Amino acid sequence: MQLHRTDVIDGAITILDRYGLADLTMRRLAGSLRVQPGALYWHFPNKQALLGAVADTILAPMADPVEADDWSGQISELAHRLRTCLLTYRDGAELVSSTYASRLTTSKGRERMASAVIRAGMPRTEAELAASTLLYYVLGQTVDEQSRMQMDSAGALADDATPWEETVDATARFDFGLRLFVAGVRHLLGARIR
Repeated sequence: MQLHRTDVIDGAITILDRYGLADLTMRRLAGSLRVQPGALYWHFPNKQALLGAVADTILAPMADPVEADDWSGQISELAHRLRTCLLTYRDGAELVSSTYASRLTTSKGRERMASAVIRAGMPRTEAELAASTLLYYVLGQTVDEQSRMQMDSAGALADDATPWEETVDATARFDFGLRLFVAGVRHLLGARIR
């Protein structure tokens, strides 16, 4: 059987979902694909390049059309879509966050967020900063959410949660931060008009 690039990515995603990012090694991946580890390097020069390709696969839905018409709806829709992409895979947020930090994944999602704010009237430089801020908000919130889910499933979460953690679910916390972000952008845009 000839090994294809997509086989390697699919195999890596299977290991990621089953064992987590820490256990996604080239040796384990080669074993699961029943090839020698060297066969993987034909498709990816190193593990970091493979993780970048896995992150691009995780983020593929970010390229789908946006239904919202106004900039704030578009940003909210893209932020929720990004969160969903990350939560779909075990350690998805941690993997994507590390590949963004090392510039190994596509920035199409961030670019789409920036474009929405540019169309609203924000200068490109500020729009790029706003999109990066939103991107890292979503990544940070989702890394925390996934970590808590994994600790909870392992019975490792402390029983002394603060009151707001007990009453507000993860989606509501996410939405609150997103509303703060959109309000801040709206304020900046309004200040430009005055």
